[in-house]
Amino acid sequence: MAAVALQNVHKVYNNVCVVNDLSLTIQPGEIFGLLGPNGAGKSTTIRMLTTLTQPTQGEIVVAGYDVVRQPFWVKQQIGVVLQQISVDVDLTVWENMEFHARMHHIPNSRRQQDISRWLDYVELSDRSQSLVKTLSGGMKRRLQIARALLHQPQILFLDEPTVGLDPQTRRRLWEIIKGLNQQGMTILLTTHYMEEVEYLCDRIGIMDNGKLIEMGTLEELRHKHGLGLLMKQDGDRWDYTFFPTMDEAQVHLAAQIDKTGMMIRPSNLEDIFVDLTGHNLD
Repeated sequence: MAAVALQNVHKVYNNVCVVNDLSLTIQPGEIFGLLGPNGAGKSTTIRMLTTLTQPTQGEIVVAGYDVVRQPFWVKQQIGVVLQQISVDVDLTVWENMEFHARMHHIPNSRRQQDISRWLDYVELSDRSQSLVKTLSGGMKRRLQIARALLHQPQILFLDEPTVGLDPQTRRRLWEIIKGLNQQGMTILLTTHYMEEVEYLCDRIGIMDNGKLIEMGTLEELRHKHGLGLLMKQDGDRWDYTFFPTMDEAQVHLAAQIDKTGMMIRPSNLEDIFVDLTGHNLD
């Protein structure tokens, strides 16, 4: 059984279709990266998957439960870390965890042990009695992840979890996410950082204007669009031409009489993204 399955899903706001006929399957134990420029429909998709809004049309099944007909059971199976900081800054780290655990009816005999376990996992044990308002942005994000894991969900949804964080903190979160996946957790990740997707994700889906326009592993996408890239400077911009292999790109470059402003290199995910959408992620 798929961990997540969307079939012909539409979402319409004010007569505007922000998610358009989206079909997608995520397998258990997979890290799936969902990319797209601002307004592509990524966050709306996450909101539908996590029962925060209902699809206008189509079917969504998460961990075997229908998000419209069985939202209670879906919520039992998922953890959610949204882009916005959603922890209570006037409570301590421990109090935030305690409150969330009680909301999930985790019995006291297990609650204290689980809170300690996950605070230790995200390296916040030494700050358990600190008010959340005194934490750095990275610590707050780690607390959100720990809180989302308290009820032992099968699937974790991460909506731009490292946005605005410094590179060191971002990489520490990558290791936490990798570790969770190695323990068997299915993860759906949206992000604007190309290197994050390349490092973490087993498969990648690219959305634009509410539609899924491309999907596959990084290597599948590179082979499909071209492993070699010729860059040619044209005034203050660069033109990009894909070639099936680096050798073919090299042959093409060698055949040019005037090579001024030209260079070749291996293609990457950002090249493919820009080629498909016409947008830089930033």
